[in-house]
Amino acid sequence: MKSILAIFCVVFSLLPMSAQSPKLQSTLEIYDITDGSRTIVLQEEAHFEAPNWSRDGSYLLINRQGLLFKVDLESRQIRLIDTDFADRLNNDHGISPDGKQLVISHHDSTVQPGSRNSRIYVLPVAGGSPKVVTSLTPSYWHGWSPDGQTLAYVGMRDGEYDIYTISVEGGEETKLTDAPGLDDGPDYSPDGKYIYYNSMASGKMELWRMKADGSEKKQLTNDAFSNWFPHPSPDGKYLVYIAYLEDQGSAHPPMKAVALKLYDLEAQSSKILCAFTGGQGTINVPSWSPDGKKFAFVSYRALP
Repeated sequence: MKSILAIFCVVFSLLPMSAQSPKLQSTLEIYDITDGSRTIVLQEEAHFEAPNWSRDGSYLLINRQGLLFKVDLESRQIRLIDTDFADRLNNDHGISPDGKQLVISHHDSTVQPGSRNSRIYVLPVAGGSPKVVTSLTPSYWHGWSPDGQTLAYVGMRDGEYDIYTISVEGGEETKLTDAPGLDDGPDYSPDGKYIYYNSMASGKMELWRMKADGSEKKQLTNDAFSNWFPHPSPDGKYLVYIAYLEDQGSAHPPMKAVALKLYDLEAQSSKILCAFTGGQGTINVPSWSPDGKKFAFVSYRALP
């Protein structure tokens, strides 16, 4: 979400529906990779985004109008999660590997006005007062190391968006990428050995992999699509990611023709799972079920 258009998308996700145009319908869905079925969990004439699957498999998290909500998968009931002062959340949030903490990206106007003031915070999974992790802005969370000790995120420093890591306790950040152009969407492999991400390093948006220390960068995809947000399956065999059917440069705008694709890491090949209207907000953050058979995503439909 780091180009000029993408920064607009962050602001879009924080506006009340009355200020958004056009009006839309958001649909929270589950895709089953074993049989290709799609199940609707929640459908609203409202704008919500970016599901995470709980570690016990019982609920999904979504963000809506700057706040975080829990969607119970059995009852389909929605409950607001207390994030205290953090009421301008974007769609970069997640759950710790042990299921005890949440990580959020909150726009902190006290450190910088405008839209480039996202900082990363952690708080108890049940809600509470967030503790700031990153002092520098903007910083957008995307991955949590399997041992729970390190966060991977995207930050703009000196006009360039690159991938960084930092201790969950805060401190000094480590820069992992430095190629010209946008690097985004870092997510750890289940064994913690690699970080998967999307990058403009080749001249267009493709999926990449690097070791967790930033070494041995390797391009994975090379096709006609704009490929974003690779999320490794819990067994480490696949990546699910979103592909724009038309090249979007370094942007990932909303309300575009997109497909969710599955990349087989052993075969080094991709296949389309489903196509719909989406983009920004669809699958920005990790959303695999704990058993690795399903993942959650959001599709959209413009309303008159």
